[in-house]
Amino acid sequence: MNSDEHLIGAGMKAKGMDGLDARILRILLENSRLSYRKISRKLGVSVATVMNRVNAMEKGKIITSYTAGLDYEKLGYTIKVVIELRVAKGKLLEVESRIADHPNVSAVYDITGPFDALVVAVFRSRMELDYFLKKIQTYEFVERTETKLVLNIMKEKPVLPVG
Repeated sequence: MNSDEHLIGAGMKAKGMDGLDARILRILLENSRLSYRKISRKLGVSVATVMNRVNAMEKGKIITSYTAGLDYEKLGYTIKVVIELRVAKGKLLEVESRIADHPNVSAVYDITGPFDALVVAVFRSRMELDYFLKKIQTYEFVERTETKLVLNIMKEKPVLPVG
């Protein structure tokens, strides 16, 4: 066991998990299509142990879904942006819900600082982005937006933080 695994195991105990659970999660984050048998072989434990641990994490809502990672550029979505929003009059949840329903939006966060929300979205063209920005700027209670164009993605994947 390396030092990272030791730290992960220690941190997980506070959530009712141990190092084995953390190792299972790391494997699933890398490839959620692996069978319980393949996971059990990698970890040197029984298939039943893996199945019981995964079922418990699903029941406890630690594992919430299994999904495919996409290469948006290969799908034609070459523009990725981060948009900050300032929302007035306590209507943050209403505005966020409306924006979250848009198919180009991959994430919506409440944030601290001079803005109230952060939106991550992908687009095929500047025209699509322009249309989207102009549309959300017409929403009642959206006071201001500030858009940042992502130039390079250095890392983007689900993680299991240490500690």
